[in-house]
Amino acid sequence: MDHLAHGHPRTTPADGHPATEEGHPVIRVLEGIREEVADLAGGVVADYIPELAHADPEAFGIAVVSPHGRAYAVGETDRPFTIQSISKPFVYALAVEERGLDDVHAHVGAEPSGEPFNAISLDERGRPENPMINAGAIVTTSLVGPGERGVRFEHLRSVLSAFAGRELVVDEAVYRSEAETGHRNRALGYLSLAGGVLVGPVEAAVQDYFRQCALSVTVVDLAVMAATLAVGGVNPLTGERVVSQRTARHTLSIMSSCGMYDRAGEWGLRVGIPAKSGVSGGILASAPGAFGVGVFSPPLDEAGNSVRGVAALGRLSDDYDLHMLRTPAEPPSPVHSVTRSGDTLDVRLRGEIDFLAAEQVVSRLAETIDDTRVRTVTVELERVSGFSDAARALLAAELHELAEAGVDATVRDPRGVRGA
Repeated sequence: MDHLAHGHPRTTPADGHPATEEGHPVIRVLEGIREEVADLAGGVVADYIPELAHADPEAFGIAVVSPHGRAYAVGETDRPFTIQSISKPFVYALAVEERGLDDVHAHVGAEPSGEPFNAISLDERGRPENPMINAGAIVTTSLVGPGERGVRFEHLRSVLSAFAGRELVVDEAVYRSEAETGHRNRALGYLSLAGGVLVGPVEAAVQDYFRQCALSVTVVDLAVMAATLAVGGVNPLTGERVVSQRTARHTLSIMSSCGMYDRAGEWGLRVGIPAKSGVSGGILASAPGAFGVGVFSPPLDEAGNSVRGVAALGRLSDDYDLHMLRTPAEPPSPVHSVTRSGDTLDVRLRGEIDFLAAEQVVSRLAETIDDTRVRTVTVELERVSGFSDAARALLAAELHELAEAGVDATVRDPRGVRGA
């Protein structure tokens, strides 16, 4: 994947290797973080799923994927491990895409549980507290696609593969280990069935849930999947739209409040990147509009989160300002240039035009109503990458105001971004 460092997309993460050159600035950043936290003591490898107990406690890898499809990785980036609970946000996204937000949340809540991930509890409406704990994830799996065992799982696998940009396969040994010992998850399934929120037979849902958790990934796969959510549902390597922008936003919202088990509040305070962890030692983090990050290190803290993974993402957030609530010193200007020739004003815009950017633009345009020297206004969108619905409505209203004031206002949109 060396070509990814220069932004050229590829079809699968298995085509090569991410950029690992020691001199690359991003690689130096990742290497520095890895070296700093690699010697952290503490944590134990999960053993309640017997097959996971064989994991190497020294394994440690970090990968980052940019919105433009550049991938960077350090450490053990090719070592496969099972995705486990990191599958949950992607299955949730699929359920929301297929059934809609309201229908999904008629079956599962959206509140942090404050309890362990495998707690046996339902809310006052008989629903699991959220889709990121086991009970909620089993219900979410039951909502997806055709309910028949095997058929539904292939549907799940194909969508998670689209998030990763390559075909994911099941680690059969881990699947058998989960299926043979996962009696608590079966109990959660029956409790949800009794609550009237699980769809179809319990065993069918539980078996598909075991299989989705046993999908084999690498830390690079996690970073690609995270980046796909971070940029609004389009895989930055393949260019494929996997889910809608709205569904990606819903998924990041749930991850931000519920993704790190009963440490979600502390995580939001100190790290502030929507994330999901898994008991195999992986953590996936999606910095909205920025990077997708994957970390893998098997020893877990008492909440079930990777000790080194938590520390690495904390440093990445602190040192490189990736907290989702970071505040820019000054909002970026959407105005590239303003030129005047005679009674004509030419306003060239740039970047992504959201509501905040549109407010700046219409305020600038409104000034022309009081300037009797300006009778013609042209708004150029050649450098604009996108328009939100709110921005579109705001600009349309201002164009109407200009017309009412006798100013001839037109929009030049050669790429069609305003109507996209």
